[in-house]
Amino acid sequence: MDIAHKNTFIVIAGPTAVGKTSLAIKLALHFNTKIISADSRQCYKELNIGVAKPSQDELDSVTHHFINSHTVAEEVNAGIFEKYALDKAAEVFKKSPVAIMVGGTGLYIKAFTDGIDYMPEIPATIRAEIIGKYNLSGIEWLQQEVKEKDPLFWEAAEQLNPQRLMRALEVVLATGVSITSFRKGTTISRPFNILKIALELPREQLISNINKRVDLMIDQGLIEEVTQLQPLQNLNALQTVGYQELFNYFKGDCLRQQAINQIKINTRQYAKRQMTWFKKDQNIKWFTQKETVFNEVIEYLNPLLHTTD
Repeated sequence: MDIAHKNTFIVIAGPTAVGKTSLAIKLALHFNTKIISADSRQCYKELNIGVAKPSQDELDSVTHHFINSHTVAEEVNAGIFEKYALDKAAEVFKKSPVAIMVGGTGLYIKAFTDGIDYMPEIPATIRAEIIGKYNLSGIEWLQQEVKEKDPLFWEAAEQLNPQRLMRALEVVLATGVSITSFRKGTTISRPFNILKIALELPREQLISNINKRVDLMIDQGLIEEVTQLQPLQNLNALQTVGYQELFNYFKGDCLRQQAINQIKINTRQYAKRQMTWFKKDQNIKWFTQKETVFNEVIEYLNPLLHTTD
């Protein structure tokens, strides 16, 4: 890692339900700075319980950017996040030499730290058609479409991730070429230092955390939240774990408890994909989540921060 600039971004990554928010707030208070969220769903004002948004007390304790910053009717993607986060970073660095980024959306973090390749504009009609057919026919239809129309992407794709599959399908339908054609893999140098850390837990503990979190979401009113969002269920922002399963329940495709169990299963699968993504990044320093993790992280960060000019 190159310590070449006076300002430093501390990036906190890791799977869902591992405790990233708590650590981020403690670090932000310690360094008297602000947080930029790197969560692709917590930015939406209409989504609350199902995206495990920080509590109002947590939001009040530290300024969070990219939370409640958009509506579900707006398009939000990695490119939009990159520009948003860079603009906010410049603001934060006017008052503090340290800033915090926290989240589990690996592509958003990568866009911020390394830059993102140009992607073509997709007509809204194409996106709406794909989402409609996916909602009607399920992931099997989506997998078959991508396999046929973009076999190059399909070979290396997260084949159970509908967001990635829909993105690839809309690009090939809009442009006639594979989404891989737009990926150059070049890294952009940022005018600040980047220190990446991540939290992990033993598998059984993480699964327990996820199951408890889903049960708590139900107790907090997730079903009522999703009920109110039914008119918006075809929007891209709602194609996500915690909402799709309950939309299926409302349609009569499954029983209530089956939908809740499916949320737990899909969340565990998502956490596994997050771990796979982040473990590929050799620049991440991993910490096991426990009571002493804050002190361990500070002990790791301090000498690196103190080497700056």
